[in-house]
Amino acid sequence: MDLKILIVEDDLKLKRIVKDFLLNENFNIIEADNGEKALDLYFSDKPDLIILDLMIPKLNGFEVLSEIRAHNETIPIIILTAKSEEENILKGYNLKVNEYIIKPVSMKILVAKVKAFLRENLTTNELKFKDIILNLKERTVNIENEFIDISQKEFEILYLFIKNKNKVLTREQIITSLWGYEYSGGIRAIDSQIKRLRKKINRDYIVTVRGLGYKMKGDDYENKE
Repeated sequence: MDLKILIVEDDLKLKRIVKDFLLNENFNIIEADNGEKALDLYFSDKPDLIILDLMIPKLNGFEVLSEIRAHNETIPIIILTAKSEEENILKGYNLKVNEYIIKPVSMKILVAKVKAFLRENLTTNELKFKDIILNLKERTVNIENEFIDISQKEFEILYLFIKNKNKVLTREQIITSLWGYEYSGGIRAIDSQIKRLRKKINRDYIVTVRGLGYKMKGDDYENKE
């Protein structure tokens, strides 16, 4: 399989060095030197992994990261930056970056991290739960050989429930996972999302746990509520 990596970096020398090391490992490389181009390439070329600088023109790295995570929770994203302040590192992880690396870095270590994330992502490219199949790369849901038309947020909710089957998830946990700590909307907004998701999958797998939140029924589930 040809794996594609998007490098987002406005330092031409560093970008060329990173690109050369990854080309030596037979990866396909696409490049952007600003945030707007990075998003264009993300949506048009569908890379398998992103190496992202923070201090880039037009849209900064945090803005790019936030926009991508609004559409895709699973693509590996590595921040590679000179910004070493604790607040920036915490912000990166709150926005669900996979790795925050401070420049300078050994190219051999960077390549090793890229390979590790891609191995992990490939092994989890398809997630199955009973008769539901989630394709994490294509962001599709298949039930009994039929594709289900769901929104990206509904996909993320279903993914979250399947990954946490038999575990009660509070509304706060679900909202934080989907929208982050800075979400300012009503907490009950998640109820309507789940209601629509239940209708679309037409299964009773997602159950309400009164006073707590929701739970995905696994094969070993017993209704003790």
